[in-house]
Amino acid sequence: MSDYIPVGVIVEILKRIPVKSLLRFRSVCKTWNTIVCDPSFISTHLHASLSNNTPFLLLSYWRNGEENLFLHYDNDGFEEFKQLQFPAFSCASYSVLLGSCNGLIYLQFWMGDVSKFLLWNPSIQKCISFPRPSISVDVQINFGFGFDSITNDYKLVIIGLEKGDAWIKPFLFSLNENCWKRVNAIPPDYTFDPGEISVPFVNGAVHWIGYQKRNNVGFTNVILGFDLSVEEFFEISLPESLIGLGPRDLSTMKYGESSIAVLKRDPGNEHELWVMKEYGVVGSWTKVLTLTLHSEWFPNILGFTKNGEVLVQLDYGKLTSLDLNCQQMELHGVEGVEVMTNLISLEGNYVDSLVLLDKAIDVHYVSL
Repeated sequence: MSDYIPVGVIVEILKRIPVKSLLRFRSVCKTWNTIVCDPSFISTHLHASLSNNTPFLLLSYWRNGEENLFLHYDNDGFEEFKQLQFPAFSCASYSVLLGSCNGLIYLQFWMGDVSKFLLWNPSIQKCISFPRPSISVDVQINFGFGFDSITNDYKLVIIGLEKGDAWIKPFLFSLNENCWKRVNAIPPDYTFDPGEISVPFVNGAVHWIGYQKRNNVGFTNVILGFDLSVEEFFEISLPESLIGLGPRDLSTMKYGESSIAVLKRDPGNEHELWVMKEYGVVGSWTKVLTLTLHSEWFPNILGFTKNGEVLVQLDYGKLTSLDLNCQQMELHGVEGVEVMTNLISLEGNYVDSLVLLDKAIDVHYVSL
């Protein structure tokens, strides 16, 4: 039948089909298999999914004594959609989740003393592993992962500080080139906290909190960005009230589809949440939430839902979404979650995609 339908029409139909069905449709005929596996179609299908489908929220929390990944509907009900099955690493002794982008999840895992990275697409049950570059144990590092829309490439960047806060040349892994390289980016005048976990990818760049010690009596803070396309650092100024805080008092997160937010934590008093309503415009920083801490519960602000509400974890594995307009909370239960402090983390949005389907380098298929 496809012999009588123009390829362009077939593409228009197939780009609206869910990933699970597309994988089956590859066996319909050679033409359909060629279309689905083509890199341009993979990008077309991804853009259609991001535009037309409601993304899921990807959460990590403990259940039955193990850390697991779960997809939840990003709607008022916040129901659990499904649990993602981690790839079975041969002889892996430990793994840690580092981030997610366009349906790809990236992890670092260890086999004995050997560390590797893994790009994993649960939708097509396929992953690609690659080695970690040789970095001295004395170097403090942080990771950032995202998508370079200019070259249609996924990149992982490692920034590092030697003793004395001297920057090393960043390491950059390109999925298209399947290799690491050193980047000759001019290092910023700021250092970073190697313990920072939240590294949002927004507008083609990854973001960290950067700081300078100020005469040993305080700090000066900014947001450090690294543009994955031009492979350069840049800085974004913070609101005046946040500039002098310690680096571990602040964390960054994604706000909406194209901007960032900063969470100020004060364990003895209150949390503040600031959003940059127009990315890159310092004057658009706005404080949207002040959350006073109570002795009976200790909230953990996780991030934002699709409609702009704030997702907050309370004690006992309970989640609540906070409407910033009316400051009202709606409680959600997460069934079967063990009671632990900082139990839940929001890893961002997740969308089913075909990314990695066209890759055949060092590929490991995941058996469920």
